[in-house]
Amino acid sequence: MSDRFIFSSESVTEGHPDKVCDTISDAVLDACFAQDPKSRVACETMVKDNAVILGGEITTGAKFDYREVVKEVLVGMNYDSKYAEGTPYSYTCKFDAQNFFFMNLLGQQSQDIAQGVDAKAAEHKETAEQGAGDQGIMFGYACDETPQLLPAPIAYSHMLGREITRMRKAREHTWLRPDSKTQVSVEYRGGQVCRVTAVVVSTMHAAEIDTADIREILKKELIEKVIPGDLLTPETRYYINPTGKFVIGGPEGDCGLTGRKIIVDSYGGMGRHGGGAFSGKDPSKVDRSAAYMCRWVAKNIVAAGLARRCELQVAYAIGYPEPISLRVDTFGTNTVDEAKIEKAVGEVFNFKPAEIIRQLNLLRPIYRHSTNYGHFGREDHLDALTWERTDKAEALKAAAA
Repeated sequence: MSDRFIFSSESVTEGHPDKVCDTISDAVLDACFAQDPKSRVACETMVKDNAVILGGEITTGAKFDYREVVKEVLVGMNYDSKYAEGTPYSYTCKFDAQNFFFMNLLGQQSQDIAQGVDAKAAEHKETAEQGAGDQGIMFGYACDETPQLLPAPIAYSHMLGREITRMRKAREHTWLRPDSKTQVSVEYRGGQVCRVTAVVVSTMHAAEIDTADIREILKKELIEKVIPGDLLTPETRYYINPTGKFVIGGPEGDCGLTGRKIIVDSYGGMGRHGGGAFSGKDPSKVDRSAAYMCRWVAKNIVAAGLARRCELQVAYAIGYPEPISLRVDTFGTNTVDEAKIEKAVGEVFNFKPAEIIRQLNLLRPIYRHSTNYGHFGREDHLDALTWERTDKAEALKAAAA
């Protein structure tokens, strides 16, 4: 890689059509776990215009009204015609918590999959331990560019998304609507963050506000508030609602599906992704739980000072409890031998699916906290997002000494 380069990452707010779906899927998962911690959930959502469709497989003892769960999500996002009441602005979106078509196509988990995952013996199954819910590869990544130990482009993109959402929900600007996207381009020199070269913010808005006013407000009250001033230069370019108009948005403007924002959910493209989505899946699915595990380990390696940058890869076979491979890559930034780091990881952490669930305490209704603005780098719900803790840094230091 060149000594000087520009890297860009994007984020989307909870009102983006795909994120609406992720949020609904995780809300269903949480509703199941609130009553039955043994629930097996693979909930997919599709939204378009005023329709919400659930599909997938759920095996649970929980009893609740699925439509009410969906409605609560939409009201919380301000996809709600009542939000505009008492403001100078209209609500024209077809997607409305007060009036939407709902279809529930959820079935039960396949018994063939269940016997591989269940912690009990079964015909032709090699072990009675809980196995991985699927084959696959998962990655975890951390670096020391930001306090969150995330790459700067995705960290700032998420910060912009969280702040524009806060502005809307605090009713500081009632012309804001839920569907927004952000993107930040960062210049690196000698492996260090140098400056922000470009910022993109596109947000759905009420028809009554002028684009010129939107651009002035969001530059001053959003971008210049969120991104450190020493990274913004006279050469930084700003693209705020660059199409000139964004009144038709949300599921009216674009169909949404669960699991289509996997790079937004992880490391903004700076770290690799195994391909499996997170939202709507209970932690027996290693697509989610092992990705969280790898982030936890990578973050603790960096927090321990063993490397400035670290990526883990782990691989599983469906129904089998032990990972079939584990790799640690520090990209030459390690302060001790990589073999020692890998050995220390094996001593401090256990990558069996049941042990991942135990170590991270994942059989709880915590997943709504993870859905939006990145599954990683969040420090606002550490009681829930346990994979963001750096509680094993000292143990890793000792093991790698």
